[in-house]
Parts: sequence; C-alpha cells; structure tokens
Amino acid sequence: MRILSFTEKWQKLDDDVFTTFRYPRADKDWYVGEEVQVWFKQRSPLREKIGIAVIIGKERRALNEYHRGCVPLTTDKEAQDDGFENRIGMKLFMIKRYGLDYISLFNKLTLTWIKEEK
Repeated sequence: MRILSFTEKWQKLDDDVFTTFRYPRADKDWYVGEEVQVWFKQRSPLREKIGIAVIIGKERRALNEYHRGCVPLTTDKEAQDDGFENRIGMKLFMIKRYGLDYISLFNKLTLTWIKEEK
C-alpha cells in the first residue's frame, strides 16, 4: 500500500471525502480504487499516521494558462477546497514546495476514508 503524505494538517483531512492535487508518478500513477496510507510528515521524526483512504476519483488539472484547452484549468473553488486562498496561492505553494512551476499538470485525487487513526 502506497503512502500519501501531507506536510500540513489541512482542514480538509477532517472531512469524510477530500481532494488533493498530486503530480503524476512516472513509475505507477495513482488510480481509482487504490487504497493509500495517509500520513502527516511521513519522512520526519514528527510523522503521524492519519489513516487509510481509497481514491474514488481522478481528474487531470492544470495550474498554468499554457495548458488551457488540453485539460481543465484548476479553478479558484478547487484551490479553496484544497486549503488555499485561490489558484494563484496554490501555484505559489507548489513552486515553493517543489520548484516545478513549469510542470503544471496534476492529478486531482478525490479520496474517502476507510479507517481514520484516533
């Protein structure tokens, strides 16, 4: 079972169904029906297992206007649902976190909890 790690304790993680945006994986991309372990800071001594979730939806999204027409552009509402003020705030976070402003195609993953750690 693969790990989906978060660096912040986003409010969305308290919801029964939540979304997250992830870059496509070169080895084996995320897929609908996949069960994942959800962790907070998985590679840190402060790590904490949050629970197990299943991916119930996967959609391609873009952050940059350059890809408009190829895949849907991430909306401000989607960015807000993900914990950001708007799409630009999400883009700035991704640049700061990953330094990949030129790679703007994402998977929008929708997950639901199977088992939450208490």
